[in-house]
Amino acid sequence: MRTDRTAYGEVPPTAQEVGKANAAGVEVGPVAGHIGAEISGVDLTEPLDSAVVAAIRAAVLRWKVVFFRGQRLDHAGHIAFARRFGEPVVLGRRGGASPRDFPEIETTADRLELGGRYGMEHAEWLERRRHSLLRGWHCDHGARVDPPAATILRAETVPPYGGDTTWSNLAAAYAGLSAPVREFVDGLRAEHRLGVGYQARPGDDAYLRHLLDHQVASVHPLVRVHPETGERVLFVNGYYLEQIVDVSRAESRLLLEMLLEQATRPEYTVRFRWEPGSVAFWDNRATIHLAPGDNAHLGHPRVMHRVMLTGDIPAGVDGRPSEPVTGTEPGRW
Repeated sequence: MRTDRTAYGEVPPTAQEVGKANAAGVEVGPVAGHIGAEISGVDLTEPLDSAVVAAIRAAVLRWKVVFFRGQRLDHAGHIAFARRFGEPVVLGRRGGASPRDFPEIETTADRLELGGRYGMEHAEWLERRRHSLLRGWHCDHGARVDPPAATILRAETVPPYGGDTTWSNLAAAYAGLSAPVREFVDGLRAEHRLGVGYQARPGDDAYLRHLLDHQVASVHPLVRVHPETGERVLFVNGYYLEQIVDVSRAESRLLLEMLLEQATRPEYTVRFRWEPGSVAFWDNRATIHLAPGDNAHLGHPRVMHRVMLTGDIPAGVDGRPSEPVTGTEPGRW
């Protein structure tokens, strides 16, 4: 486990890692100060040797999200690439856009169907889920007791403009807190619950009833220790985080507002402009991301496919693991 740090709490690449990357022909070019790197010199459709896999893994751990351009992956190749880094998640339910013969892949266009299932246009459903900027920030499946370790998302079709995704480095955000605040939040835990950011429609709301009937919730440490790097990560997000436990609701609201603003400060973020064939690979344990909200009205399709890798149960600074509350158990999707 790596424990060395830069001044901002991030894990710098070792000379051995840099040497391996160079020897494998992998070029890692950082694109922002705290997060994000573009990797070139790799064809993801080809079998990858262990040196290339190690170089990509090191880049993901260091830069939290890495980007590949001009890749020609199909569904089978996408899954094969993901398997070099972990076990793909197989979701129990997917929408009609996801490929039937590849249960490891979820097509994000599925989301366009969700509002219609519950009597809403997609734009209204999206607005009620993400009625503020901070509410849109999330990690994937953060209400689970074992959120995915990583996500690999590839672009098939993108609009000619708009549709960018933004990520934030939660290790850098934690390190950027003052020492007394870091010491304070190290000991806190919070409940993450599916759908807590949703603003219900007046009267009967079928989507709200769906959320209540399919509750998923866990209590996670507010600061988790990354299982591979040893970094302390500010484990907050806008979509799942409901309440810091053992403090009053008023105190929780103010603390979460402060911590979410810290987690999404522009200097800790990177924004990626998608192209057909682009692939983003991010550490879901150390980042939150913001899906685009500027393209739904444009009338241009945006088709993305994702594979998630099975994750572990987070542990806090004190070693205590996350605990399931309802609707979740390790390894069962």
